[in-house]
Amino acid sequence: MNDNIKIVDLFSGPGGLSEGFSACQLGTSPDHPYKISISIEKDKAAHRTLRLRAFLRHFQTFPPEYYAWIECKKEEPAWSALYPEQWRAAETEAICAELGKTETTSILSTAINEVKQQSHGRTLLIGGPPCQAYSLVGRARNAGTKSYIASEDHRHFLYKEYCRVLNELSPAVFVMENVKGMLSSTVEGLAIFGQVVADLKQAGPGYRLFGLAENSTQIASPRRFLVKAEDFGVPQARHRVIICGIRADIAERLPSHAIPKLRKHDRKITVNEMIGALPALRTGLSRNDSPAALREAVEDAAALLKSISNSYPGENFCAYMTTLEDVAAQVEQLTGLPRQSNLRNCLDTDLSESLKDFLDDPKLHAIPNHETRGHMPSDLARYMYAACFTIAEGSSPKASQFPPEIAPAHANWKSGKFADRFRVQRRDAPSTTITSHIAKDGHYFIHPDAKQCRSLTVREAARLQTFPDNYRFMGNRTEQFTQVGNAVPPYLAVQIAKAILPVFEYV
Repeated sequence: MNDNIKIVDLFSGPGGLSEGFSACQLGTSPDHPYKISISIEKDKAAHRTLRLRAFLRHFQTFPPEYYAWIECKKEEPAWSALYPEQWRAAETEAICAELGKTETTSILSTAINEVKQQSHGRTLLIGGPPCQAYSLVGRARNAGTKSYIASEDHRHFLYKEYCRVLNELSPAVFVMENVKGMLSSTVEGLAIFGQVVADLKQAGPGYRLFGLAENSTQIASPRRFLVKAEDFGVPQARHRVIICGIRADIAERLPSHAIPKLRKHDRKITVNEMIGALPALRTGLSRNDSPAALREAVEDAAALLKSISNSYPGENFCAYMTTLEDVAAQVEQLTGLPRQSNLRNCLDTDLSESLKDFLDDPKLHAIPNHETRGHMPSDLARYMYAACFTIAEGSSPKASQFPPEIAPAHANWKSGKFADRFRVQRRDAPSTTITSHIAKDGHYFIHPDAKQCRSLTVREAARLQTFPDNYRFMGNRTEQFTQVGNAVPPYLAVQIAKAILPVFEYV
């Protein structure tokens, strides 16, 4: 009997949750207890990433053609011609479709019937309904749109499709992820989260809901479902609602030691530990980019900052000037760096063996998706200033701490609404939340190394999200950033997978 736990993955994105669950192992055993049966994602670029990863899971060792491609030695191969059986299986598993549509429901129902026949009740539903309508930023944006009517925004109610699948599949366990803003979101004065919890409890044969990071006896507080990723080895202050539901008949006979709970790590992982060893890159110019043009732009930025240094608002002027002088002295050397890396550096030695093993692939000789974006010359001065300030003061400067000479010409710059419009990711702490906004510009995600004078690359953002280094994101760079920002950190997902595994002993 095949006793793998069969997974149905909804709203899959590029596969953060499925990567973590697929990577879960039983102690030192090479066996993987979880198997993705079907995953569904409507975004075409994210689906391509999802399908590629599904394809690779059919190999004990990734094909040599894959490494040659992601190391930029060759074009992407025609996988269907090289490995037709594995590619067909991946196309069956990873579906590009929109949940809620009639044709998607039909495809999903067929897959669910197969899962039920093969699983002997060992089933799991995972996924996170799109969060834009719940997020604090999304709600602020919607509030500024006169025509926006919350009750007509279908995104508020996509969780109902999740509940519909719960009714149809009746899995032993489910895991649903969403943004922290879901706890406070309302529609026409009614709290969304209370309705979500009620619907999840009543779905299918009935479920008991558990928080993974808090004491599960704290039933009264919705915040028991809040998971702070930085407490569990993810180098990012990412706070998300994660609800674990266990079918009521199983929960009734579950001993206390089998109740899922994540174990906090001893310390928090920093930005520098995660991206400090990656190859240094030069920033780019959004127009007329060349090393010579960049050198001139960076020299001009450094000269401008020196000329206005008498208005520096921080407390550690000497430290700020030392960093700025160091940047200015190395302009020629640093602007001669490549914009795209074809090298692979080792991971920081201070990282835990567990995290290093999860990220690393010894067969990989060059990391993919590590290329800088182009910036306007005026932004280079802001990035340089912000990074030097952060090194000197220990925190990224607010809008009110920017000299007027480099302040952007934004009508709301002084309003206080965008105080963190330019934000450096401190090297000595976890990063702030990597969001899909990183696809629009890099202002919230400035590299801590003032000499590199740039925003994060896709690979650096992926590292902070704990995607393995051999994880190739498909689509253009904007689409890649969006995928990374929307994903569940795979290293957190693998810990969730391990935490709920004992439940299946009672299925």
